[in-house]
Amino acid sequence: MKALIIGGGGFVGPYLVNHLHDDLGYEVAVTKTAKEQLALSNAVVYDCDILNKSEITDVLETVRPDYIFHLAAQSSVSVSWKNPALTIDVNIKGAVNMLDAVRELDYKPRVLLIGSGEEYGHIRQEECPIIEDTVLRPGNIYAATKSCQNMLGSIYAAAYHMDVMMVRAFNHIGPNQTPLFVVADFCKQVAEIEKGIKDPVMYVGNLSAKRDFTDVRDVVRAYALLVQKGKAGETYNIGTGHALAIQEILDRIISLSDKKIEVRVDAQRLRPVDVPIIEPDISKVHDCTGWKPQIPLEQTLRETLEYWRAQDLCQK
Repeated sequence: MKALIIGGGGFVGPYLVNHLHDDLGYEVAVTKTAKEQLALSNAVVYDCDILNKSEITDVLETVRPDYIFHLAAQSSVSVSWKNPALTIDVNIKGAVNMLDAVRELDYKPRVLLIGSGEEYGHIRQEECPIIEDTVLRPGNIYAATKSCQNMLGSIYAAAYHMDVMMVRAFNHIGPNQTPLFVVADFCKQVAEIEKGIKDPVMYVGNLSAKRDFTDVRDVVRAYALLVQKGKAGETYNIGTGHALAIQEILDRIISLSDKKIEVRVDAQRLRPVDVPIIEPDISKVHDCTGWKPQIPLEQTLRETLEYWRAQDLCQK
């Protein structure tokens, strides 16, 4: 089988490549932006600007994949507040370019569009755990663009009889994630404190929000199963099914260090709007594929902290 990962230069891409190639034996191709550095021994890498449809078409005609994973996105909520136009261009226009390029092929590959649990937005307490049919009330610009991408995928699947499936992936974490995201940020700060690079003070945003955190290696297993077994036009939640307060995540990370660490709220890290709880029902993906998460949160947090401890962080 041939798989194409569009937007493989980010956090998830290499993990998905490893699973598809090393575990499943697929022939894998990956696209990245011209500015990204991505050296992979188990995949062919192409430069591709998803805002240029012809570049997507060229890659599709060269690779002729059986499965397409659309990972390309501006995936940071905080960046979406600072640069909404970029987020809209990449997450909506880029997705449309990809869907149109696939629609014009002379065969029908299966496509998985990667969305986010942020799409559900302002969830009421009685709506948790969230099923896929829950009304979407996006609470930030990133979430709005991903909601739009999801609707576009449904339309293309129905109108053009395309094999397009959608996922709403909740917070996925692990080694090598950028510190734009909360777990990586916390782990990096602890590593810097341990190395004496910064004072023993951690700066944080909203700690009361509750989120579902899943190891990225479990997430990519779900993606691979869904592109094989998912039903066209359907959306599937990917997560553990259990939300935890950011405060608890922070406490667990700090407990992995022998340093005494003070915690301070940094106003610049607070979002204009934050949703109190996002917790998914994952029975649909389990019923369809048999998938369930396997890697304990404690292991993921420990390995993420070890990753940052191993980095050559800037010394004072």
